[in-house]
Amino acid sequence: MTWDPRSLPDLSGHVYLVTGSNRGLGYFASEQLVRAGAHVIMSGRHPNRLSAARAAIRRRITDAAPDASEPLILDTSNLASVRSAAASVRGRGGLDGVLLNAGIVHAPKVRETTIDGNEVVLATNALGHYALAGELLPALAAAAGRMVWLGSVSTSLTPYDPVDPQLADRYSAWRAYVQSKVATAAIGFEADRRLREAGMPVASVVAHPGYSTGGRTPGIAGVNEPSRSKRFRDNLQAPIAQSKEHGAWSLVRALVDPEVEGGEFWGPRTRSRGEPRKQTAARVTRDPEVGARLWDFAETATGVHWPFGVEPRRPA
Repeated sequence: MTWDPRSLPDLSGHVYLVTGSNRGLGYFASEQLVRAGAHVIMSGRHPNRLSAARAAIRRRITDAAPDASEPLILDTSNLASVRSAAASVRGRGGLDGVLLNAGIVHAPKVRETTIDGNEVVLATNALGHYALAGELLPALAAAAGRMVWLGSVSTSLTPYDPVDPQLADRYSAWRAYVQSKVATAAIGFEADRRLREAGMPVASVVAHPGYSTGGRTPGIAGVNEPSRSKRFRDNLQAPIAQSKEHGAWSLVRALVDPEVEGGEFWGPRTRSRGEPRKQTAARVTRDPEVGARLWDFAETATGVHWPFGVEPRRPA
């Protein structure tokens, strides 16, 4: 089918959860879903920022239903927050999809750990989403839904094999970010392998936004307010960069296009910008041995065991 990212299919009656939806890619993915008629559970750590993002959607989509979105407090770096948020979502019944978007891009210069004892970038970008997706699996199965993991072109530029995922040795901000993205994608592909083996009606897809920058993104009060200097710097990269609004196209297509299949990798046409296309992920992220190793690590680090084979409870 022909896919127009500016005109999505009618998503009325569909429910999606987007993590990190108060700004950046998560905000624009939420806006695009609402514009197509979906109900979006917008999650984030800060209530005021979530309120500002939801207000922006109401301003920009004047014909959206008053309850087109709802807020959910969720900090993916905190496993207690993940469990609480997942329990709230499960209580609704079926879930058509979850966009596992929240994350840290600018990692701290010095290694930090979370309250659960995990390296903070890995915890936020990968482990929290592994736990959340596992906790939401019954709700996704009830709606034959889909999970989309946020990949990155950095995994092809610097394809680290995360043999020390917690970076107890040789920590650097760049390594922390890239390893977290390798882990995210590898776990996403491993999830699809395990879901297929278990015969569960849930697809796991990995997508990336290319090189999307805030300085090339529309200014929205409370959501995206780049300085003049940032706009100037980011516009110098126009040949290879795009807005976060356009970067969200690949994520949304991976989430809602009925022709997308589990185990696929989606991103912009030129890898850094453009309309979404199916692509080939970095080899390390597709390696089943790496995926199985990182899955076992995530299971131990989070204490979450996905309920494969459990019959989903259908909504009444």
